Amino acid sequence: MKKTMLGAAAVALVHAAAWSQDIDASKGIEEYRAMLQDGNPAELFEAKGESLWKQKRGPRNASLEQCDLGKGPGVVKGAFVELPRFFPDAGRVMDLESRIVWCMEKLQGLDVSEVSARSFTKGLTADVVAIATWVASESKGMPFNLPFNTQAERDMYEIGKRLFFMRGGPHDFSCASCHSEDGKRIRLQDLPNLTKNPGDGVGFAAWPAYRVSNGQMWSMQWRLNDCFRQQRFPEPKFGSDVTIALSMYMGVNAKGAKNAAPAIKR
Repeated sequence: MKKTMLGAAAVALVHAAAWSQDIDASKGIEEYRAMLQDGNPAELFEAKGESLWKQKRGPRNASLEQCDLGKGPGVVKGAFVELPRFFPDAGRVMDLESRIVWCMEKLQGLDVSEVSARSFTKGLTADVVAIATWVASESKGMPFNLPFNTQAERDMYEIGKRLFFMRGGPHDFSCASCHSEDGKRIRLQDLPNLTKNPGDGVGFAAWPAYRVSNGQMWSMQWRLNDCFRQQRFPEPKFGSDVTIALSMYMGVNAKGAKNAAPAIKR
């Protein structure tokens, strides 16, 4: 009886120590993030994005200041927290980045074919990331409230939901493998639960974000692309319906979460 009690006490001590370490690790991570947030390099990308938005270029020598992001031509504030959404003029659901590309082509006459072909750090693709960073910053602190009225938006949400839970690849992973439960973590990195409403602001509501580990500005398109890479899935093309559908699913689930983008990540 005494041995049993001693064994139980030892187990309790081990659990208590592990719990204490968990608390200390979480506190340390939060302190680390707070220190990084002071002087976020994303501000440099914001400045570049705003400049590109106002700059006249392309065959039509036009700026993007008449680009309609969903709230009327040229209206930026509040647009980010209502994307993705259905755009009647394009006849499809678009996220922020695919809409920017559409405006580049329609308003400026730019050849946007290179956007899908180049890396995220070069050419027009890098410009799109910078513009998306600035647009996101103009809605910082606002709650997400994606429109969910058209059949196209509802269909895209359902497609995104299926993709989120679809398992496959050599590791038999899905998005849900990491992001469908509370309190999960990998390598001291919190894994937000993206299936709930309101969603976790650490997840969908924090991208675009500056990645300290590689000194790069990552958009949501890039974040999703890298998730597919880590799952060993074929990586989707820039602005594909796959990435937009996933964003629609996460964005609707994030309703009420305050926009933290552009954030800073490890």
